[in-house]
Order: sequence, then C-alpha cells, then structure tokens
Amino acid sequence: MNPIEQFQQEVRENIDGLGKDTDLQAMSRVWVREITRHKWSYNFSWLGRPAIQFPNDAWALQELVWACRPDVIVETGIAHGGSLILSASLLAMLDICDATEAGEVLDPSKPKRKVIGIDIDIRDHNRKAIEAHPMSNRIEMIQGSSIDPSVVEQVKAAVGDAKSVLVCLDSNHTHDHVLAELNAYAPMVTPGSYCCVYDTIVEDMPPEMSVDRPWGPGDNPKTAVHAWIKDNPGFEIDKSIDHKLLISVAPDGFLKRVD
Repeated sequence: MNPIEQFQQEVRENIDGLGKDTDLQAMSRVWVREITRHKWSYNFSWLGRPAIQFPNDAWALQELVWACRPDVIVETGIAHGGSLILSASLLAMLDICDATEAGEVLDPSKPKRKVIGIDIDIRDHNRKAIEAHPMSNRIEMIQGSSIDPSVVEQVKAAVGDAKSVLVCLDSNHTHDHVLAELNAYAPMVTPGSYCCVYDTIVEDMPPEMSVDRPWGPGDNPKTAVHAWIKDNPGFEIDKSIDHKLLISVAPDGFLKRVD
C-alpha cells in the first residue's frame, strides 16, 4: 500500500470509528440543539453573501462537487443567495481546473457550468445583490414554487442534457413539500451524483424549536427522505458523510444515486 492509499485507508477507519461512537453522535446532536437557539447558521457568508448554512455542510458540498464534477447544480431555496454563490464558485474552480489540465485558455465570460436556483419569493434586494456579484453569469434564478409543475418543467429545460447534475433541496421543510421536491428533482440527479436534502435535523430537535414553523418532529425533511427512499432503490443514504461531519443540519440527507 502506497502512502496515499495508506492515508485514505486511515481516513476511512476514522470515519467508521466516528459512526460507531454513539456517545459522540449524541453529543453532537446536543451541540446542534444548543447552538441553534443562537441562530448560529446565520453568522456566515460566502464571497460576501449571507449563506445560512453550517460550515461543515458547505465543506461537504465542496467535496461532493469535486468528486461528482457536476455541469449543473439545482438548488431549491435562495434566501440571500450565499448558497448559490458558493455553488457557482465551486463550479468556476472546476472550469479552471479543466482548462488547466487541457492546456486551454479559460474565457470567464463563457462559463461551462451553472447553478439553477428556485425560490417562491426572490426578494428584490437579494436578486439585485446576486445579479451584481462576479459569479452571477453562472447563476440562473427561477421564481415560483419549487413543486409547481410549470416551474419543474422550466428547471428541466434549463438542465437540458447536462452529463452530471447535483441537486440541493433547502426550501419549505414540511414532509409533503420535500417529498414532492424529491419526486420532482431527484430523477434529474445523474448516477454517482447526489441529492442533498437539508434541515433533516429538525426530526432530532425538540418540538419547541419549531414553534411558528409549519414543520417539526414527525413532519420534516428527514421523514420525507425515509418515506421516499423506500420506493427509490436507485438512491441510498450516504451515512459516511454524516459520520464524518458530526455537526450538520442534514443527517440522513446526503442521498447518492447508485443506479
């Protein structure tokens, strides 16, 4: 075994050990519960735009983008646009790497990859800020409900014949809405790529943390994932990501297409 293989094997063993450490897993859930009271995820931005994400989950997305090398990332839920900017910047780096490896001159005005963002209400100030960002030429925004059939058709048309597609679901977190999103967007995911379902952590949090929300324990993205995946054997929950991150809003939410 060469040094690189040896290191990779050590990492796999580390992750396996984390998955078996039930006390540490429980402590991580307690930490998430306590930090959520302080709206911790609101404290971070990506290239100047607020990105309401846990840093660990953003890092996980970076790893998936590098591994899957998507031509298109589809995201439901835009908010301030930080997640769109994150995805667009990761795709820009892929384009740079591809051009470097091929010995080509990269034309930044003609990006090869793009992000499609969908939101039922794209606030005017957020739209203007996203459109003014240097990454904006990689971003296409669609306003409307992510489960509206006409919106889904717009997304399909925008995805076109992309060879590699990754999907991130982060809009309305009720069971029924996420289930409808999975039925609409998971089929767009290409084999070997992922559908990332965020805020599955709601199922593991106390009910009082969902006050004033239409979702909560028993009615949330995780319950939708568990219901959906039973009838979709072409996907599996990648638990290794959960075990590696420990601190995440998406336990059981990283769905890999395996067919």
